Amino acid sequence: MAGLLDLIARAPWREAVTYRDAWPHEYVVVTKDAQLELLVSVCVRLARGEGVKGHFFTMTNDYLFIGDYKYWVLPPCGEFDLESSHDVVILNRARLYRDRRDFIIKPGDTGRREDYPGP
Repeated sequence: MAGLLDLIARAPWREAVTYRDAWPHEYVVVTKDAQLELLVSVCVRLARGEGVKGHFFTMTNDYLFIGDYKYWVLPPCGEFDLESSHDVVILNRARLYRDRRDFIIKPGDTGRREDYPGP
């Protein structure tokens, strides 16, 4: 089994163009992009308690912080069936802001680094 950092480096990350200017991030579609091993590695770490709860407006996500990125799974780990042809699982990542937006996004916030007023 490859290490998590190796899996991350080999994943075919694609830019989420819909949110390019508002909330830039990248993603892989787990089954389409053959990233089951990466998904399992992330979900195992989240299940061990290595993640942090964060809020994206009204949505609560479990984030896993690795290097300069935070990772989250939609739908959350444990809420999908990879055997089902109807369940599409997305593994997302976004560069860290290194401010409160890494944990809490509030109304009026943007994903643009230059818009954050500071502490």
